[in-house]
Amino acid sequence: MARGLLSANAVWMYLFLYAPILLLVVFSFNNSRFLSVWRGFTFDWYGRLFQNQEIGRALYNSLLVAFSCTAISTVVGTMIALAMERHQFVGKLPFDALLYLPIIIPEISMAVMLLLFFVLVHIPLSLLTVIIAHVSFDISYVAVIVRARLAGCGTTLEEAAMDLGANGWQTFRRVTLPLLVPGIMAGALLAFTLSLDDFVITFFVAGPGSTTLPLRIYGMVKTGITPEVNALSSMMLLASMVLVVASLLLQGRRGRAA
Repeated sequence: MARGLLSANAVWMYLFLYAPILLLVVFSFNNSRFLSVWRGFTFDWYGRLFQNQEIGRALYNSLLVAFSCTAISTVVGTMIALAMERHQFVGKLPFDALLYLPIIIPEISMAVMLLLFFVLVHIPLSLLTVIIAHVSFDISYVAVIVRARLAGCGTTLEEAAMDLGANGWQTFRRVTLPLLVPGIMAGALLAFTLSLDDFVITFFVAGPGSTTLPLRIYGMVKTGITPEVNALSSMMLLASMVLVVASLLLQGRRGRAA
C-alpha cells in the first residue's frame, strides 16, 4: 500500500506540473480566438505567428541577446571558476561572496540597481544595456556550475599530466578542459535559457527598439490572450527541448568516447 500511494503521489505531481504545459500546446491549435472553448483543430495561429513582423523582430533581439550573453558569460564564468577553485589570492573570500550575490538577491532589486547604474554612467538604454544586464547575472550561474565540476574532478589527473612532462597550457588543453566540457555546456545552456526568457530585468533596462520576446508576449497578453500566444509559447518550449536533448546527446557521446 505504501508503494502504491508513493507511485500515485508521483503521478499526481507529474500531472500537476505538466498538465498546464500540455493544455497550452493543445490550445495553440484551437480554431477559436477564445481559449476557454475548443472549436476545432487548425494551424492558422502558427501561420499568423510566422507572418507577425513585430514578433520576428522581438525574436531576433532575444536570440541576439541570448547568444551574445551566453558566449561572454561562458568564457568569463569559466575563467572565474578556474581562478576560484585552483588558485589562492588576496580577497578570495569577499569575491566568493560577491559571486553568489546575483543568484540570491531578488531580481527586481537587481533590475533597479542596473537601471540606476546605466543612468549614472550615461549609457542609453538599448540592446547593449540588455546584454550587459544579462551577463551580470549569468556569469555567476556559469561560474558556480563549472566550479562544481572542477571540485568533483579533483587535481589528480592534472598533477599526473604535469609529472609526465606537460606544461600548464598542455595540461589545461588536454586534461582540464575535456573534463570541464560537461560543466561548461550545462552552464552555457542555463545562461542561454535564463537570458532568453528573462522579463523583469529586461523590462527595466530595455530601450526603444530593443523589445525582446518576453516583453512582446507581455504586451500581447495585456491586450487579450489568443492562441497566437499559445503558439509562440509552444515554439519556445520546442526550442528549449531541442537544446536540452542536443546537450544530453552530446554529453552521452563524449562519455562513450571517454
